[in-house]
Amino acid sequence: MSQGITVQPGQIIERILTLELVRVTERAAVASARLRGRGNEKAADQAAVDAMRRELNKLPIDGTVVIGEGERDEAPMLFIGERVGNKQGPKVDIAVDPLEGTTLCAKDMPGSIAVMAMAEAGTLLAAPDVYMHKIAVGPGYSAGVVDLDASPEENLHSLAKAKGVKVNELTALVLDRPRHADLIAAIRKTGAGVRLISDGDVAGVIFTTKPEETGIDIYLGIGAAPEGVLAAGALRCIGGQMQARLILDTEEKRSRALQMGVTDPSKKYDMTDLARGDVIVAATGVTDSALTRGVHFGKEVITTETVVYRSATGTVRRIYGEHRELAKFHLD
Repeated sequence: MSQGITVQPGQIIERILTLELVRVTERAAVASARLRGRGNEKAADQAAVDAMRRELNKLPIDGTVVIGEGERDEAPMLFIGERVGNKQGPKVDIAVDPLEGTTLCAKDMPGSIAVMAMAEAGTLLAAPDVYMHKIAVGPGYSAGVVDLDASPEENLHSLAKAKGVKVNELTALVLDRPRHADLIAAIRKTGAGVRLISDGDVAGVIFTTKPEETGIDIYLGIGAAPEGVLAAGALRCIGGQMQARLILDTEEKRSRALQMGVTDPSKKYDMTDLARGDVIVAATGVTDSALTRGVHFGKEVITTETVVYRSATGTVRRIYGEHRELAKFHLD
């Protein structure tokens, strides 16, 4: 039997669809970048959603959005349960955040990206559009160096010991939200530093993988579930540890989660629970950041930069695009 016939499904996805995935996030990034600095978060997000949906539906896949921007009744967002693709290819799970950092884009601030993940069907966590507790560190530490159920003080002391430094040499990344006031105070009480971000916790988790470049040692706090699954997929490619727990604090949320297969509302998920098997994550910069360059509009050329992660091989690719056929970015 030839290799072409015996190739594993994950390899089929990677070989055929990696570049196609890049085209999807490129289109979303360019569409939202046209609205940078305009102060309209909803319009920028909608532009990214429309472009991403249009490109996804051109792909040779039978895809289901398992992590999206909302529930079915919130369309035209890419909603959980939405079918995408032309149904002529492999069955895959899709996780999307068409515009992570809507405020960053609206204010033309660093850190906004268009990001999505694709994996074999049944391998991405299917959960309602809710918040989740998260903790993440980069590679090079023994398993269990940090734990979602430990206190910030315990985690920081454990991490400092594993890294061979004093606690006051660590920096934690936290979303700047009122809900994190106690968390921030607890971190600072240990002597560790806190870097606050207004948006962008997919990139925030990824930053922990290169502390020598980003200055970030650990990610802590509460963020959205879609970003958690996307970040876990990327982190699996680079190395590191991540744990998360869905915040199902109402009966309605627990009921929705149960309908999606979440039987234990208090379950602590590790990285492979969030994103199993062969996962591909693509992120295209909308505005400049430490992760990627943003979209640049020239007179005759649009340039983009995309980083692509694949978990099965631990491969990270950077794709710099110079686009001269500008009509492809216009609405059909």
